[in-house]
Amino acid sequence: MKTEKIYFNELKASAEISHFEPEGKVGEIHAMIHVEPLGDMFEAQLKRLYEAEAKVLHADAMKGASVVMKRYFLSDAVNQRPLMKEECGCAVSTIQQPPLDGSKVAVWIYLQKGTEITEEHGMTVSEHNGYRHLWKMGMLERKGDSAHQTEVLLNDYEERLGKFSATLADNCVRTWFFVRDVDTQYAGMVRARKENFCAQGLTENSHYIASTGIGGLPADTGAIVQMDTYAITGFDQKQETYLYAPTHLNPTYEYGVTFERGTKMVYGDRTHVLISGTASINNKGEVVHLGDIVKQTERMWENVGKLLEEADAGFDDVMQIIVYLRDSADYQTVKKMFDERFPDIPRVITLAPVCRPTWLIEMECMAISKKGDSAFRDF
Repeated sequence: MKTEKIYFNELKASAEISHFEPEGKVGEIHAMIHVEPLGDMFEAQLKRLYEAEAKVLHADAMKGASVVMKRYFLSDAVNQRPLMKEECGCAVSTIQQPPLDGSKVAVWIYLQKGTEITEEHGMTVSEHNGYRHLWKMGMLERKGDSAHQTEVLLNDYEERLGKFSATLADNCVRTWFFVRDVDTQYAGMVRARKENFCAQGLTENSHYIASTGIGGLPADTGAIVQMDTYAITGFDQKQETYLYAPTHLNPTYEYGVTFERGTKMVYGDRTHVLISGTASINNKGEVVHLGDIVKQTERMWENVGKLLEEADAGFDDVMQIIVYLRDSADYQTVKKMFDERFPDIPRVITLAPVCRPTWLIEMECMAISKKGDSAFRDF
């Protein structure tokens, strides 16, 4: 893996980019693009962001790359989303999770080289070597409470997967649930997800799905829950294992929720490690270091490190990081800590309350290790 940082002085914008591009193999690229606030309005910041995106995507290093997925982090989704262009050819998600650098918008982009990207049954499909990677982003339901909306979203998603001869239990490897007013609405989402999973055969005796459940406001004011998803078809079940780090973390079902701490997906030429939203928690399910943002950040890193270690990977393999803070006043402290420990990994730090009020910070990440298993097909 290699990383680079590009600063576009004329745009007052920057891009943090990570590349995993083995010679003669499929390449994978993650980019986080930011704009400086400059005191201007959203449309001006968005214009600079779009121009920075275009420069990144047309750079020589991106030759042959296609966008698979984008997620835009907005400071005021209900007013800003209508001002954004409609995009096609890739999966797109927009969510109100304000970037804490003072700007009104940032974007995470995932690209691939050497695959075919198509749209099918309302999903973005990346296809190569017998695998089909299915991305469905920005799923919404306007009616009902958080439990009802979650039920509808999962049912709709399962129906879509069925068109690919896929199921939630066998093929979905990552979900994100963004919940409006997470302190009061998260419980309904958790309850409905658990009920749906049980009906799909996802229980404490089988497995769950790597996930982030976090505060975030959909642009549609009727929507309480927004769901983003990633699934794969064409793989052997032996390629997928789940991460537990039992010395540091406990199974999530012990405190009533239903997700995996992380998922390891092994290919012939690489290994993907998908780390769920992870906070300062111990192996009894207790919040650790109440009220201390520095110590919570350190424990969060320790937990993520143990999950990566279990997957035979490390922070050197991490391609991107998303950080969620409950209190914007903690931004400078957390930014300094990340700058010192992970100066080169593309990241965004957002305002997004974690699902327990006493958790001050949470992070998620994706890693790619060059260690594969020749028993399986290349990515």
